[in-house]
Amino acid sequence: MDMDLNSDLGESLGLWRMGDDASMLGIVTSANVACGFHAGDPAGILQTLKKAAANGVVVGAHVGYPDLVGFGRRNMDPSSAELVADVIYQIGALQGLAKAAGTEVRYVKPHGALYNTIAHDARQAADVITAILEIDPGLVLMGLAGTPILEWAAERGLRTAAEAFADRAYTEEGTLVSRRAEGAVLHDPEQVAERMLRLVETGEIETISGARVRLAADSICVHGDSPGAVAMARRLRERLEEAGVPLRPFVDALAN
Repeated sequence: MDMDLNSDLGESLGLWRMGDDASMLGIVTSANVACGFHAGDPAGILQTLKKAAANGVVVGAHVGYPDLVGFGRRNMDPSSAELVADVIYQIGALQGLAKAAGTEVRYVKPHGALYNTIAHDARQAADVITAILEIDPGLVLMGLAGTPILEWAAERGLRTAAEAFADRAYTEEGTLVSRRAEGAVLHDPEQVAERMLRLVETGEIETISGARVRLAADSICVHGDSPGAVAMARRLRERLEEAGVPLRPFVDALAN
């Protein structure tokens, strides 16, 4: 089967540098680009979008809560009116910058706490879905594999993509281990690459306890802010290519 590799990019803010966008854009096939709410500034986001266009990497809007200080990883409970407007605002801003960069926004991947919340919270999930439908119903919503958000979005007519995380540990329920727990974030490129190859070939992923659970994924994420992110993403791509796994953007696969 085909596989997509994605990473969270465009997250630097002023003099504060986050990740190595230039290197990651030579490895991944899709880029989740920050929209200024959890990270990123307009000039930096525009540069990332230009580099994505130059590398033929598909662009998605990485929308989040308005939480620069907490990097969008703190839980929030905005009203529906606020959340719908915030998501529309972020997608619209990125669409404008993407047009100037010679590319376009083709999907939406919520970030951090928002991503985790809407995986199971019906109200906030509905708000994010509403926002996408109102600004551009042709966008694809990327969400955590095996969670209700994908079904809720599909029921309302959105195309969806299921995502697995290369550098995160999983529970026996198929959810991500909390970042606060020991062993939640993986750092060994070889371990990460072999783990994801098994997922692609068998549809199963090893949990933090050593058990295996079924997981269907259209895309694999390597976080751009993880230590050694470039090395992990590079080794993952090499391992998949060595095994003969075709790599291409998930949005192209969904279109066929």
